[in-house]
Amino acid sequence: MNLKCNVEIASGYKSGAQIARVISEHWGARELYCAACDSDHLVRSKANTPAVDFACPACDQAFQLKCCASWKPSTIPDGAYAAMIQAIRSDRVPNLLLMHYSHDWLVRNLMLVPGVFFVEGLIQKRAPLAAHARRAGWVGCKILLNQVPLDGRIEMVSAGVSAPKETVRRSFSRAGRVALIKPSLRGWALEVLNMIRQLGKPQFSLQELYELEPCLSKLYPDNKNVRPKIRQQLQVLRDLGFICFLERGRYSISSS
Repeated sequence: MNLKCNVEIASGYKSGAQIARVISEHWGARELYCAACDSDHLVRSKANTPAVDFACPACDQAFQLKCCASWKPSTIPDGAYAAMIQAIRSDRVPNLLLMHYSHDWLVRNLMLVPGVFFVEGLIQKRAPLAAHARRAGWVGCKILLNQVPLDGRIEMVSAGVSAPKETVRRSFSRAGRVALIKPSLRGWALEVLNMIRQLGKPQFSLQELYELEPCLSKLYPDNKNVRPKIRQQLQVLRDLGFICFLERGRYSISSS
């Protein structure tokens, strides 16, 4: 997981961010594989392709690569807010690859977030750029990575060690079940799944989720039937195989 062999490629760039991007994209073209199928390489997108850096030549899955020199970010800067919201609503958000590299250009961590896990609640609108800025009035956004359920944060590399491809592909396939939910309805399901994961327990009760009702009420202030909505999403998550029903009011997290 060495980026050093690509450093000389970026020798003509001055900005640290530009250098890191050029190096990481050359590395990606050499090392990345598709998590959605058995293709062992990805191809780079044409220059200036919005939001997409790589695509699978076999199944056409799209990937966006972002890199950072520090790890465990809670938020990730992204592009235009309006464009991101439109991409979510039209179900065409690319899969996100988040790379962490060390000061000596070694890939330390690589996380994959399937595009289907991006919902509007994860996107934070930024203030418009000031009037004196080159793109005055432009409105960007941030991705609230810490609010993505663990099921949607797939580790491809952790502490410098690569996960087996079959493990990554199995996790991606499981996460892909979310695509069966209409984009307009995914927010509730993923919010409930995230709260289940935050409980940190293999088994949980409906009452424990009811205790988190204020959090959902804050996210969806116009909904006055939060508890019925929680029960509805538990059925959705059960049907998708993320959780299992044990007995009245009790559930467990599925391992398959």
